[in-house]
Amino acid sequence: MNVGRSPSVFQSFNFAFEGIIHVLRTQRNMRIHFVIAIGVLIAAMAVGVRRMELVALLLAISFVLIAEMLNTALEAGIDVATTSFDPLAKLAKDIAAGAVLIATVNAVAVGYLVFVERIADPSSRALDRLRDAPTELTLIALVLTIFLVIAVKAYTGRGRPLRGGLPSGHAAVAFAGWMAATYILGDSTHWFLVSSLTFIMALLVAQTRIEAGIHSFLEVLSGGVLGALVSLVLFQLFWS
Repeated sequence: MNVGRSPSVFQSFNFAFEGIIHVLRTQRNMRIHFVIAIGVLIAAMAVGVRRMELVALLLAISFVLIAEMLNTALEAGIDVATTSFDPLAKLAKDIAAGAVLIATVNAVAVGYLVFVERIADPSSRALDRLRDAPTELTLIALVLTIFLVIAVKAYTGRGRPLRGGLPSGHAAVAFAGWMAATYILGDSTHWFLVSSLTFIMALLVAQTRIEAGIHSFLEVLSGGVLGALVSLVLFQLFWS
């Protein structure tokens, strides 16, 4: 009997992703924040931010997205609770919108502090520093892959976040990791072995999604191609 039964960990993650995709589909501001977040991460790679600067940027981006989602959830809850104009309901919505504004202003301030010196000094050898930071580049590649997967799922409206849909997020992350490992170990004597092993693991991830009936071959293929291309483009631009 499932009445009152708590959702499993897998279901909880699925519900969470559904919430993110719903907000992305329905809220214009969320789509704008998503596009800006992707642009900021790409710019961070282009100028070669340091690790703590990347942490600050990721936190600022997260605060903005979280505030926008809480604002949307609060508005939905208020709309369900009342069908007529209520000054307190309006005040609650205004306060939630103010929280989004504060998070956005903070993100702009963080971005300014991180980028201003590099923009003012184009001879800072940012790309040279980035070539010595494969960990940060790999992290940004994986984050961008996840962002793009969520954006494509929201755009196509096909399937559920962890239960089908175009593209497969699992395959995208797996093949993004394979491509990153291949580039990072390009000069190593064990390059071929490590690249082959990570490729096989990525294939196994894709195979399990198909065998479980969660994704079709096309969805897995599109996810794998997306993840590999994101890492390929980023490493070609900022590592080679």
